[in-house]
Amino acid sequence: MANLTDLGKRLLVGRAMRSESLAETELPKKIALPVFASDALSSNAYATQEILLVLSLGGAAFFSRFAPWVALGVVVIYFVVVASYRQNVHAYPSGGGDYEVVTTNLGERAGIVVAGALLVDYVMTVAVSIASATQNIASAAPSVNQHLVVISIVLILIITFMNLRGVRESGIAFAIPTYAFIVGIFAMVIYALIRIGGGDTLQAESANWQIKPEASFAGLALVFLLARAFSSGTTALTGVEAISNGVPAFKKPKSKNAATTLLLLGLISMTMFVSITWLALYTKVKVGETSADLIGLPAGQAQKTVIAQVANAVFSDFKPGAVFVSIVTALILVLAANTAFNGFPVLGSILARDGFLPRQLHTRGDRLAFSNGIVVLAAMAILLIVVFKADVSKLIQLYIVGVFISFTLSQLGMIRHWTRLLAAGVSPAERSKMLRTRVVNAVGFVICGAVLVIVLLTKFTRGAWIVCLAIPLLYLLMRAIRTHYQRVAREIAPDPDERMELPPRVHAVVLVSKVHRPTLRALAYARATRPSVLEAITVDVDADDTQTLTQEWERREIPVPLKVLDSPYREITRPVVDYIRSLQRTSPRDVVIVYVPEYVVGRWWEQLLHNQSALRLKARLLFTPGVMLVSVPWQLLSSAGIDERPESEAPGSVRRGQPAPEVAENFVEEEISSTNPRDA
Repeated sequence: MANLTDLGKRLLVGRAMRSESLAETELPKKIALPVFASDALSSNAYATQEILLVLSLGGAAFFSRFAPWVALGVVVIYFVVVASYRQNVHAYPSGGGDYEVVTTNLGERAGIVVAGALLVDYVMTVAVSIASATQNIASAAPSVNQHLVVISIVLILIITFMNLRGVRESGIAFAIPTYAFIVGIFAMVIYALIRIGGGDTLQAESANWQIKPEASFAGLALVFLLARAFSSGTTALTGVEAISNGVPAFKKPKSKNAATTLLLLGLISMTMFVSITWLALYTKVKVGETSADLIGLPAGQAQKTVIAQVANAVFSDFKPGAVFVSIVTALILVLAANTAFNGFPVLGSILARDGFLPRQLHTRGDRLAFSNGIVVLAAMAILLIVVFKADVSKLIQLYIVGVFISFTLSQLGMIRHWTRLLAAGVSPAERSKMLRTRVVNAVGFVICGAVLVIVLLTKFTRGAWIVCLAIPLLYLLMRAIRTHYQRVAREIAPDPDERMELPPRVHAVVLVSKVHRPTLRALAYARATRPSVLEAITVDVDADDTQTLTQEWERREIPVPLKVLDSPYREITRPVVDYIRSLQRTSPRDVVIVYVPEYVVGRWWEQLLHNQSALRLKARLLFTPGVMLVSVPWQLLSSAGIDERPESEAPGSVRRGQPAPEVAENFVEEEISSTNPRDA
């Protein structure tokens, strides 16, 4: 069974890699871009749509009137954030990203807040990206509309297994779709310019439809609507921070390569965002918050995404082009989750190292990826998909809050960082450079803080309150985990002058149910340890069975006294526990060692049929001070690697007529000296 499990694991995630191979997993810029930037690039598939959906509340006239200005605001904030994070990757290249920046400069508590915000946002990235991908698939194939949740879960599982194979291997696999998306969008823009230059008219299928406005907006209501549209458009910024969290994954020089990749990301992403927004307005795309808001939409037809309508309009005379854009858009949205699958496990590992998350998240798996973090992220994203039924319009309201919390606190941390260095005294040239970078971070702090306020005001009642609740809960959870680890560390730390003291006596007890091979092996092992006192105990739950056991014990002349514990209510666990505790009370300084024979089975269902009494006893005795538990395994033939053994040659068998002590001693020597791992 173990061999089959290992074979299945190798087929899914590949062969195990040695720790020395970690350098082989480092990424060049051409691979790092799709690995860490797929989220930021993919947001162009829905950022424009989110702006238009909010503006549609005021009617179609709001599109051309306000959409360009909202888009311009998004572009400005994007480049401010990119410029700010380029300073981060140079100042803090260890991979802690915003968490390290904030913890170092603003303190541990602020660092935990940022960590919680980032963890929530990574989960949201996976859920939103996958849900948006399935929505784009549904735009091309309406028949899948009824299976969005199932498709989303399958896509998450595929991404999970790809990432379990390792960062470099998944990066190579994801590079082609990411670059295909970039090529597809730029090819669409170039083809549109060629057609417009040739006098062709590009018109979306919804160009002549009308939008039913929810109300008339003026004054403060209009300002609030524009602020809400802007906050929705800032979804284009998601994923920017991933590069600062993944600096260790880059090839050397790590900081320089990460900063260059970040700049390339900003230029490519914003060019795509502006181009898609311009084409959507040029082709007169119409979208509404619901299909019912669109007057002219054929009955029974769901509205298509903005990017799908633009592609159909641009490639109206070349359908393969529209199909290609739709396919690569769906792919990039699926792969956008890959950014979170690289960021979440790394951040989780750092938090686990610092004691804020379970230690299991700190270590790398067989493929040198943080496998436990990958699995946890996948499970949480699937939960969100199921709860919100893969509805992008609902999930998107939970998005971006965590990002701008980390953006804002990170920039404040960088201001503190430069201020501290300037106060320490530097050369005039370095001082001038630090002053400039501090100004960049100060501008980033002000703008990101303003956007955070806007996002909270416009999205809070529409679902962002869930994130605002989740982050404090995560904060409390991480603080509780850290407190637990600190308490345990204090409890188990030896005093400076504490020395190892041997117990005055060792009282060994072997649990016996029948005289069989596992019992004989346990007795032999117990005798090999040379305890001060050795006895076997059994519980009298059936008089006939107990009598048979004692007779067999005497017949075999086993040189260990057998004590029978009375059990008037036919319990097994309580009499044994009471007896062991009585030994401890009688001699508190003694160590009591309890040997428990156990079967090692090869099939899961066999475990249900064996070892249940042993498990209950161990669970109770673990809480008894001064008591040590020793499991003595007996491998059944069903367990992997166990061969048939002739009955007469079974280890531990005692032949009638042969002196028992010598037989037991021979068995001990045989067990200790055996080089066969199947019998050890």
